[in-house]
Amino acid sequence: MSCKIKTCCISSVEEARMAINQGADALGLVGKMPSGPGPIADELIASIVKIINPPIASFLLTSEQTATGIAAHVKRVNTNTVQIVDELTEGTYAEIRNALPYLKIVQVIHVTGEESIGQAMKVNDHVDAILLDSGNPNAAVKTLGGTGNTHNWEISYELVRQATVPVFLAGGLNAANIKEAIRVVRPFGVDICSGVRTNGKLDKQKLQAFIYAARSAGE
Repeated sequence: MSCKIKTCCISSVEEARMAINQGADALGLVGKMPSGPGPIADELIASIVKIINPPIASFLLTSEQTATGIAAHVKRVNTNTVQIVDELTEGTYAEIRNALPYLKIVQVIHVTGEESIGQAMKVNDHVDAILLDSGNPNAAVKTLGGTGNTHNWEISYELVRQATVPVFLAGGLNAANIKEAIRVVRPFGVDICSGVRTNGKLDKQKLQAFIYAARSAGE
């Protein structure tokens, strides 16, 4: 089975259509963040979501850290999936599910070392998927994604091996390294942002090359 492909940092209806036409399985829409590329207004996210139809998933990336804040953010934009890019500090995943029973919950784990495996196992039974990225939630100004940096894929592979939910791999991926990333980590899906952009805009040729390389990785 080929990897699922999530194209993140979508910033317009035109970019959404381009990603859909090139074969993306999911689109990521970035809400307010402390740093990094891609944040757009909730009103724009909501308007883009209207053209994303099943089976394509719409992911809201939220930096909210409370169950009530996360649920409220999703309700403003109407995505079918939420990607929680920071630690849940107040409330529970169950509270989010009770508020929005249809919602798929994806928790980001920033792979900083082997301790990340333990962090992932703590949330494994409570979420629908895990996404591995290369941010640093403990920095003075938090980096919660879109860094363009890879992390230790051997740790990611061990995390994938232990997880019982689907795991997406993100962080510094591009057409040149995606086959190796998939070979080493064996993720359920991959997530791309900066690696398919030129001057901040989604680049059709880079996206085509990335999707082709990812789709052919298992051949």
